[in-house]
Amino acid sequence: MGYPADRRTPAETTPWPGYLARYHDDRPGITERILEQATDRRRARPYSWLVEHLRGRRAVILDLACGSAPTREELPDERWLGVDLSAGELALAVAAGRGPVLRGRADQLPIGENAVGAVCAAMCLQVLTPLDQVLAELKRVLRPGGVLVALVPSGMWFGRGLLGWWRVLRALGIRSQPWPNPDARDGLPKILRAHGFVVDASERRVFRREINDSRAAALLVDGLYLPGIASDRVEAASAALAAWARPGRRLPFPLRRIVAHLPVAG
Repeated sequence: MGYPADRRTPAETTPWPGYLARYHDDRPGITERILEQATDRRRARPYSWLVEHLRGRRAVILDLACGSAPTREELPDERWLGVDLSAGELALAVAAGRGPVLRGRADQLPIGENAVGAVCAAMCLQVLTPLDQVLAELKRVLRPGGVLVALVPSGMWFGRGLLGWWRVLRALGIRSQPWPNPDARDGLPKILRAHGFVVDASERRVFRREINDSRAAALLVDGLYLPGIASDRVEAASAALAAWARPGRRLPFPLRRIVAHLPVAG
Protein backbone atom coordinates (compact mmCIF):
# COMPACT_ATOMS: atom_id res chain seq x y z
CA MET A 1 0.00 0.00 0.00
CA GLY A 2 1.06 3.61 -0.58
CA TYR A 3 0.63 6.61 -2.80
CA PRO A 4 0.94 6.41 -6.57
CA ALA A 5 4.60 6.61 -7.54
CA ASP A 6 4.16 9.70 -9.71
CA ARG A 7 2.67 11.83 -6.96
CA ARG A 8 4.52 13.77 -4.28
CA THR A 9 2.98 12.91 -0.95
CA PRO A 10 2.18 15.29 1.91
CA ALA A 11 4.73 13.35 3.97
CA GLU A 12 7.48 14.34 1.53
CA THR A 13 6.65 18.05 1.57
CA THR A 14 5.63 18.60 5.21
CA PRO A 15 8.05 20.06 7.82
CA TRP A 16 7.06 17.42 10.36
CA PRO A 17 8.47 18.78 13.65
CA GLY A 18 6.47 22.01 13.34
CA TYR A 19 3.39 20.21 12.04
CA LEU A 20 3.40 17.75 14.96
CA ALA A 21 3.88 20.47 17.57
CA ARG A 22 0.97 22.53 16.18
CA TYR A 23 -1.23 19.46 15.77
CA HIS A 24 -0.74 18.37 19.38
CA ASP A 25 -0.99 21.90 20.75
CA ASP A 26 -4.46 22.02 19.19
CA ARG A 27 -5.40 18.50 20.31
CA PRO A 28 -3.59 17.71 23.56
CA GLY A 29 -4.17 14.19 24.77
CA ILE A 30 -5.79 12.95 21.57
CA THR A 31 -3.58 9.89 21.08
CA GLU A 32 -4.21 8.79 24.65
CA ARG A 33 -7.96 9.37 24.28
CA ILE A 34 -8.07 7.06 21.27
CA LEU A 35 -5.81 4.28 22.54
CA GLU A 36 -6.97 4.19 26.17
CA GLN A 37 -10.27 2.63 25.04
CA ALA A 38 -8.62 0.00 22.83
CA THR A 39 -8.17 -3.57 24.05
CA ASP A 40 -6.85 -6.82 22.63
CA ARG A 41 -8.41 -10.25 22.99
CA ARG A 42 -6.74 -10.59 26.40
CA ARG A 43 -8.39 -7.31 27.47
CA ALA A 44 -4.94 -5.72 27.69
CA ARG A 45 -4.50 -2.08 26.68
CA PRO A 46 -1.72 -0.72 24.44
CA TYR A 47 0.17 1.34 27.03
CA SER A 48 0.12 -1.45 29.61
CA TRP A 49 1.47 -3.87 27.02
CA LEU A 50 4.15 -1.40 25.95
CA VAL A 51 5.69 -0.90 29.40
CA GLU A 52 5.85 -4.55 30.51
CA HIS A 53 9.63 -4.57 29.92
CA LEU A 54 10.16 -1.26 31.73
CA ARG A 55 8.83 -2.02 35.20
CA GLY A 56 11.27 -2.51 38.06
CA ARG A 57 14.19 -0.61 36.52
CA ARG A 58 16.43 1.48 38.74
CA ALA A 59 17.74 3.76 35.99
CA VAL A 60 15.86 6.71 34.52
CA ILE A 61 13.28 5.87 31.84
CA LEU A 62 13.00 8.49 29.08
CA ASP A 63 9.57 8.71 27.45
CA LEU A 64 10.29 10.07 23.97
CA ALA A 65 7.54 12.28 22.49
CA CYS A 66 5.60 11.56 25.67
CA GLY A 67 2.48 13.57 24.75
CA SER A 68 0.08 13.69 27.69
CA ALA A 69 2.32 11.13 29.44
CA PRO A 70 0.00 8.12 29.64
CA THR A 71 2.94 5.82 30.39
CA ARG A 72 3.55 7.74 33.63
CA GLU A 73 0.30 6.27 34.93
CA GLU A 74 1.64 2.81 34.07
CA LEU A 75 5.03 3.42 35.72
CA PRO A 76 4.20 5.32 38.93
CA ASP A 77 7.16 3.97 40.91
CA GLU A 78 9.87 4.33 38.28
CA ARG A 79 12.33 7.16 37.69
CA TRP A 80 10.54 8.55 34.64
CA LEU A 81 11.19 11.62 32.48
CA GLY A 82 9.02 12.77 29.58
CA VAL A 83 10.16 14.88 26.61
CA ASP A 84 7.88 16.39 23.99
CA LEU A 85 7.90 19.39 21.64
CA SER A 86 4.22 20.24 22.17
CA ALA A 87 3.62 22.75 24.97
CA GLY A 88 -0.06 21.82 24.95
CA GLU A 89 0.63 18.14 25.57
CA LEU A 90 3.12 18.90 28.33
CA ALA A 91 0.70 21.30 30.03
CA LEU A 92 -1.91 18.55 30.08
CA ALA A 93 0.61 16.09 31.52
CA VAL A 94 1.61 18.53 34.28
CA ALA A 95 -2.03 19.31 35.10
CA ALA A 96 -2.61 15.58 35.57
CA GLY A 97 0.38 15.29 37.91
CA ARG A 98 2.44 13.34 35.39
CA GLY A 99 5.99 14.52 35.58
CA PRO A 100 8.73 15.49 35.42
CA VAL A 101 8.63 16.63 31.79
CA LEU A 102 10.87 18.68 29.52
CA ARG A 103 10.13 20.46 26.28
CA GLY A 104 12.48 19.53 23.48
CA ARG A 105 12.95 18.08 20.02
CA ALA A 106 13.50 14.37 19.55
CA ASP A 107 16.49 15.02 17.29
CA GLN A 108 18.07 17.45 19.82
CA LEU A 109 17.29 15.95 23.21
CA PRO A 110 17.98 18.25 26.19
CA ILE A 111 19.64 15.38 28.06
CA GLY A 112 23.26 14.45 28.70
CA GLU A 113 25.15 11.48 27.31
CA ASN A 114 24.54 8.07 28.92
CA ALA A 115 21.95 9.67 31.20
CA VAL A 116 19.10 7.16 30.93
CA GLY A 117 18.81 3.40 31.26
CA ALA A 118 15.73 2.93 29.08
CA VAL A 119 13.73 4.72 26.40
CA CYS A 120 10.01 4.35 25.82
CA ALA A 121 8.82 5.42 22.35
CA ALA A 122 5.04 5.16 22.03
CA MET A 123 3.48 5.72 18.59
CA CYS A 124 6.11 8.22 17.49
CA LEU A 125 8.96 6.72 15.46
CA GLN A 126 6.85 6.60 12.28
CA VAL A 127 6.52 10.41 12.37
CA LEU A 128 9.66 11.79 14.06
CA THR A 129 12.13 13.35 11.64
CA PRO A 130 14.88 13.08 10.68
CA LEU A 131 14.69 9.51 11.96
CA ASP A 132 18.42 8.83 11.62
CA GLN A 133 19.19 11.78 13.88
CA VAL A 134 16.47 10.77 16.36
CA LEU A 135 17.97 7.30 16.69
CA ALA A 136 21.46 8.80 17.00
CA GLU A 137 20.17 10.91 19.90
CA LEU A 138 18.69 7.84 21.58
CA LYS A 139 22.05 6.09 21.32
CA ARG A 140 23.74 9.18 22.78
CA VAL A 141 21.53 9.43 25.87
CA LEU A 142 21.20 5.68 26.52
CA ARG A 143 23.75 3.93 28.69
CA PRO A 144 25.53 0.88 27.23
CA GLY A 145 23.13 -2.00 27.70
CA GLY A 146 20.22 0.42 27.84
CA VAL A 147 16.82 -0.72 26.59
CA LEU A 148 14.54 0.78 23.93
CA VAL A 149 10.90 -0.27 23.92
CA ALA A 150 8.88 1.07 20.98
CA LEU A 151 5.23 0.84 20.01
CA VAL A 152 4.41 1.51 16.36
CA PRO A 153 1.47 0.92 14.01
CA SER A 154 1.58 -2.39 12.18
CA GLY A 155 0.33 -3.28 8.73
CA MET A 156 -3.39 -3.89 8.30
CA TRP A 157 -4.46 -7.45 7.57
CA PHE A 158 -7.88 -8.65 6.50
CA GLY A 159 -10.26 -9.09 9.38
CA ARG A 160 -13.11 -7.64 11.37
CA GLY A 161 -13.42 -3.85 11.19
CA LEU A 162 -11.34 -3.41 8.04
CA LEU A 163 -14.36 -1.95 6.23
CA GLY A 164 -14.38 0.98 8.65
CA TRP A 165 -10.78 1.89 7.80
CA TRP A 166 -11.50 1.44 4.09
CA ARG A 167 -14.34 3.97 4.33
CA VAL A 168 -12.05 6.50 6.00
CA LEU A 169 -9.18 6.19 3.53
CA ARG A 170 -11.52 6.23 0.54
CA ALA A 171 -13.18 9.44 1.71
CA LEU A 172 -9.77 11.01 2.35
CA GLY A 173 -8.62 10.06 -1.14
CA ILE A 174 -5.50 8.25 0.07
CA ARG A 175 -4.31 4.65 0.15
CA SER A 176 -2.44 4.80 3.44
CA GLN A 177 -1.68 7.29 6.17
CA PRO A 178 1.00 9.79 5.05
CA TRP A 179 3.67 9.10 7.66
CA PRO A 180 7.19 10.32 6.81
CA ASN A 181 8.79 7.06 8.06
CA PRO A 182 6.46 4.28 6.86
CA ASP A 183 9.27 1.72 7.16
CA ALA A 184 9.54 2.45 10.89
CA ARG A 185 6.58 0.18 11.57
CA ASP A 186 6.91 -3.53 10.81
CA GLY A 187 10.35 -2.71 9.38
CA LEU A 188 11.56 -1.02 12.57
CA PRO A 189 13.65 -3.99 13.77
CA LYS A 190 15.75 -3.81 10.59
CA ILE A 191 16.21 -0.05 11.01
CA LEU A 192 17.27 -0.44 14.64
CA ARG A 193 19.82 -3.11 13.76
CA ALA A 194 21.28 -0.81 11.10
CA HIS A 195 21.78 1.80 13.83
CA GLY A 196 23.62 -0.54 16.16
CA PHE A 197 20.80 -1.80 18.37
CA VAL A 198 20.34 -5.46 19.23
CA VAL A 199 16.69 -6.44 18.73
CA ASP A 200 15.43 -8.75 21.47
CA ALA A 201 11.77 -9.09 20.52
CA SER A 202 9.24 -7.96 17.92
CA GLU A 203 5.60 -8.81 18.61
CA ARG A 204 2.36 -7.86 16.90
CA ARG A 205 -1.06 -7.57 18.52
CA VAL A 206 -4.38 -6.26 17.26
CA PHE A 207 -6.24 -3.91 19.58
CA ARG A 208 -9.81 -2.82 18.88
CA ARG A 209 -11.76 0.27 19.88
CA GLU A 210 -15.51 0.61 19.74
CA ILE A 211 -16.77 3.17 17.23
CA ASN A 212 -20.38 3.39 18.33
CA ASP A 213 -21.50 6.87 17.25
CA SER A 214 -20.58 10.01 15.31
CA ARG A 215 -18.54 11.45 18.18
CA ALA A 216 -16.29 8.40 18.34
CA ALA A 217 -15.95 8.51 14.55
CA ALA A 218 -14.98 12.18 14.57
CA LEU A 219 -12.40 11.60 17.31
CA LEU A 220 -10.80 8.79 15.37
CA VAL A 221 -10.49 10.80 12.16
CA ASP A 222 -9.25 13.85 14.06
CA GLY A 223 -6.58 11.62 15.56
CA LEU A 224 -4.98 10.92 12.18
CA TYR A 225 -1.99 12.89 10.92
CA LEU A 226 -3.27 14.32 7.64
CA PRO A 227 -1.05 17.18 6.45
CA GLY A 228 -2.17 18.57 3.13
CA ILE A 229 -5.58 16.87 3.19
CA ALA A 230 -8.42 19.32 2.48
CA SER A 231 -10.88 19.95 5.31
CA ASP A 232 -13.85 18.85 3.21
CA ARG A 233 -12.24 15.44 2.72
CA VAL A 234 -11.63 15.15 6.46
CA GLU A 235 -15.28 15.98 7.13
CA ALA A 236 -16.33 13.41 4.52
CA ALA A 237 -14.17 10.79 6.23
CA SER A 238 -15.81 11.51 9.59
CA ALA A 239 -19.24 11.22 8.00
CA ALA A 240 -18.33 7.97 6.26
CA LEU A 241 -17.09 6.40 9.49
CA ALA A 242 -20.11 7.72 11.40
CA ALA A 243 -22.39 5.99 8.88
CA TRP A 244 -20.57 2.72 9.61
CA ALA A 245 -20.51 3.22 13.39
CA ARG A 246 -22.94 1.51 15.73
CA PRO A 247 -22.78 -0.07 19.21
CA GLY A 248 -20.58 -3.13 19.16
CA ARG A 249 -18.62 -2.16 16.04
CA ARG A 250 -14.90 -2.11 16.77
CA LEU A 251 -12.13 -0.66 14.63
CA PRO A 252 -8.83 -2.61 14.60
CA PHE A 253 -5.54 -1.00 15.66
CA PRO A 254 -2.73 -3.43 14.77
CA LEU A 255 0.37 -2.51 16.78
CA ARG A 256 3.92 -3.82 16.99
CA ARG A 257 6.08 -3.75 20.11
CA ILE A 258 9.83 -3.88 19.60
CA VAL A 259 12.29 -4.41 22.44
CA ALA A 260 15.95 -3.66 21.74
CA HIS A 261 19.11 -2.74 23.60
CA LEU A 262 22.48 -1.13 23.05
CA PRO A 263 25.38 -3.58 23.25
CA VAL A 264 27.98 -3.16 25.96
CA ALA A 265 31.39 -2.44 24.45
CA GLY A 266 34.00 -5.14 24.96
